[in-house]
Amino acid sequence: MEEKITIPKRKLIVTGASGFLGWNLCQEAKDIWEIYGTVFSHPVTIDGIKIVRINLTDYKSLRNSFQEIRPDAVIHTAAAADPNYCQTHREESRKINLDASLYIAGLCADYKIPCVFTSTDSVFNGLTPPYKEDAPVSPINIYGEHKALAEEGMFRRYPETAVCRMPLMFGLPSPASASFIQPMIKAMREGAELRLFTDEYRTPVSGKTAARGLLLALEKVKGIIHLGGKERISRYDFGKLMRNLLGLHNAVLTPCLQKDVVMPASRPPDLSLDSSKAVRLGYKQQTLTDELKALIL
Repeated sequence: MEEKITIPKRKLIVTGASGFLGWNLCQEAKDIWEIYGTVFSHPVTIDGIKIVRINLTDYKSLRNSFQEIRPDAVIHTAAAADPNYCQTHREESRKINLDASLYIAGLCADYKIPCVFTSTDSVFNGLTPPYKEDAPVSPINIYGEHKALAEEGMFRRYPETAVCRMPLMFGLPSPASASFIQPMIKAMREGAELRLFTDEYRTPVSGKTAARGLLLALEKVKGIIHLGGKERISRYDFGKLMRNLLGLHNAVLTPCLQKDVVMPASRPPDLSLDSSKAVRLGYKQQTLTDELKALIL
């Protein structure tokens, strides 16, 4: 009887494993890869994932982790992703959103391994949608500015980098990080008022679909790719869709405009992404109704 040969899995570092996107990515990738998930301020335990506690803004510690793990690839999802926080904490935003990203690109270049970076639709100003990959960046807040600088800097350090511009995302929460729909559902069920913009448009996608897009990019992309959803929708219409699917017809949804809510970070009006390039590579988009039904029903 022939002895069965077991081929060891390739090693993948997923930064920000405790965050919403990182956690969803770990769930999608753990059957294919041996995953080392980095965490820092929100340590978690994830079944089947080797958790590494590390400050990504400390280059020496990051380099040592690369030397110990010897990864075959990296997907960098860790970020300070709240635009209002970034606007009021510019140094903290710069360290994680820009500096750490450049460190990772440099190390991936040294090891000659695939590097995937999760950027954002907020690199655009929202005035000329839908945005293709070759559209000029024009951020209007610090979060978008630091992500745009990270894109440029990572390409300089490692031209093989895959930059994935991510849309608004929703889905199952990680142990440490919810998506924006969890507080919306809670408010609807409790009868609390939800004020939602009628003049802010995005192309949202579930964390599961986004994670699959990142794994596709890992195998097929060098350069920029957009991983937006199938439909352009306002925050208010998204709320109405959720309300109808949940059958919470008495939920209080109040339409409002961006100018009605004062926040530290400016908000672009329409960050719709054209993701046709990714679709041609095999990116599978679903309708919002199908994605939400799978999550909340």
